[in-house]
Amino acid sequence: MTLKSTLVALAATAVIATGFAGAAEARDQIRIVGSSTVFPFATAVAEAFGKAGTFKAPIVESTGTGGGLKLFCAGVGDSYPDITNASRRIKRSEIDTCQNNGIQDIIELTVGYDGIVLANSKKAPAFDLSRAQIWKALSASIVVNGAVVPNPYKTWNEIDAKLPAEKIEVLGPPPTSGTRDAFNELVMEKGCEDIADNKGLIAGKDCMKIREDGVFVEAGENDNLIVQKLVANPTALGIFGYSYLEENEDKIQGSHIGGVAPTYENVQAGTYPVSRPLFFYVKKYQIGSVPGIAEYMNEFFSDRAIAANGYLEGKGLILLSPAELAKQRDVVKNLTPMDTAAF
Repeated sequence: MTLKSTLVALAATAVIATGFAGAAEARDQIRIVGSSTVFPFATAVAEAFGKAGTFKAPIVESTGTGGGLKLFCAGVGDSYPDITNASRRIKRSEIDTCQNNGIQDIIELTVGYDGIVLANSKKAPAFDLSRAQIWKALSASIVVNGAVVPNPYKTWNEIDAKLPAEKIEVLGPPPTSGTRDAFNELVMEKGCEDIADNKGLIAGKDCMKIREDGVFVEAGENDNLIVQKLVANPTALGIFGYSYLEENEDKIQGSHIGGVAPTYENVQAGTYPVSRPLFFYVKKYQIGSVPGIAEYMNEFFSDRAIAANGYLEGKGLILLSPAELAKQRDVVKNLTPMDTAAF
């Protein structure tokens, strides 16, 4: 069992043991939910924070970005999480839900960057795919001879003769995942727009409809499970965050997208086309109620955690630029809520 999977199990056990969903008593322990991509970073900070001995280690649960924001925005007080991690930015509709449930001041922090990778086992050749090719493999419908039809492609070489004559099988996150949201926006929508035949026939949300005929397999919020399945099935591809590729680079390899490799340097520089910022959100109201929230934020943005050679870079986090890090530290110092009116 890897360190990450062990931490997942421990976090889940802690949540169950404390009766997370229905807790009504006063708390002395921070509760964090949200993105599976941000989970290993939040867990590392929680572990270091707890070892300092002043506060209990926060309980961190991997619920997916959408699931985490739903829990986070459900209300204020001890029955609700204090922080939610997100692998995409909070939506206007989620802000409205928060505000309708009494959460007026939300602190938004960008913690770093992540690339979304399509990886496969090192037992098979690596892929080099365009976003248009990925869209043709996964879209629910495509255009053939000027008509929109259900996706007929079963093997990669049917899309492009240069691709392998292998069955198309892609394991990926469910709709509640921020990784899925980002993949839809950065790959499916962009790939759809790159195909001239789609103009006037498939656009907008229709571009992001993924086929449901067994070619795309929803593998839940546990990205480690996707990695395990890729090792067992060398012809399959999996979709997840860059940190999981880095942690398992002895077993899996990332596909080039548009000829660009998913490396730390390429994601940080913005040359890898499928990259995104990572966030966490804090209820300012809870800072005065649950001890340690401000201190946890300071630990996350400390030099030893988030600066060059810090322990989060060691976990695979792609760091903010010095200027952006200074900006985020200013938000932490002043506990500045995001401007939801201008969102």
